[in-house]
Amino acid sequence: MGLNKKYGQSPDSYRKAYFNTLSNYKNGQFQNLITTPALLEGESMLKVLWNFFGKHADTEPKHSIPAVYTDLKNLKSNEDVLVWFGHSSYFIQVDGWKFLIDPVFSGNASPLKSAVKAFSGSNRYRADDMPQIDVLLISHDHWDHLDYPTIQQLKPKVHKVICGLGVAQHFEYWGWDKTKLIEKNWYENVELEDGLKVTLTPARHFSGRLFARNISLWTSFVLQTSTKSIFLGGDSGHGPHFKAIGDQFGPFDWAILECGQYNEKWPYIHSLPNEVIEEVQELKARNFIPVHHSKFKLAQHPWYEPLQQVSLLAEAADIPITTPKIGEKVNLNDTNNVWEKWWEKR
Repeated sequence: MGLNKKYGQSPDSYRKAYFNTLSNYKNGQFQNLITTPALLEGESMLKVLWNFFGKHADTEPKHSIPAVYTDLKNLKSNEDVLVWFGHSSYFIQVDGWKFLIDPVFSGNASPLKSAVKAFSGSNRYRADDMPQIDVLLISHDHWDHLDYPTIQQLKPKVHKVICGLGVAQHFEYWGWDKTKLIEKNWYENVELEDGLKVTLTPARHFSGRLFARNISLWTSFVLQTSTKSIFLGGDSGHGPHFKAIGDQFGPFDWAILECGQYNEKWPYIHSLPNEVIEEVQELKARNFIPVHHSKFKLAQHPWYEPLQQVSLLAEAADIPITTPKIGEKVNLNDTNNVWEKWWEKR
């Protein structure tokens, strides 16, 4: 295992030549649909970093994050379920197909093992716990979504990988069979068997594993089966793409939306809780699951605040919300369950 393998590899000349023909690629970088500064106007990175490393209350839990164990290898084939593993990692079985999204099981979300460690109790699941996976979906190549140790451990279990343009270069560099890799642009789709289709759709974010930014594409996904329509959000700030996706592909039975690691000083690349509620409405989703929280400290808000705020806002707007514990099964055929507010027991 090479020391620097984990950083991945920049797109090759063949890919770059193709990228240069695309409307969402300019000057060697993929572009958001609308202007997306990294920081709020008037903020400086130095000031933001100074504030980030200051003291902030409750950014990490005082007790272990609660988790339950679900035996994913012995699910009934007719069960339509989602199991969340903390942060943005989750498993979906629907219509007999098994999908795994942005798995991070190594215990940290950084190139440095001593940095960005998982909260106590939140890293219950490992690659060994996963069944054979029909499709691995990767939303973008940030460390908290594309985890090199996890990806390598999953290699024998994954039949296909679907990702944004340029992300497959990392997998090739890591020794994956090219025939397993499918990389697409926004609004391109992959037709699977049995009427399943995965469409890549826009997100408002950025990419990069080291110094080069935006050389691969970040994305959300629309998963359509013969019985369900599910939106898989990926990291994204609020923007007009949510309404566009809802108008074209909605209504959705479920939306899995990133809610956490936000800050008003960087409001364009992660959605604030009130914006998440707007996104649910714009997507025309019947129910939603907030993710991107409760495993890693990547912002200064209290660890429980994303769930606390978004659940209160959903209740006020009379929008169903699903908030499972790590490992708890969500029945995708039932959008009306009532869930325990487990984050309040802190």
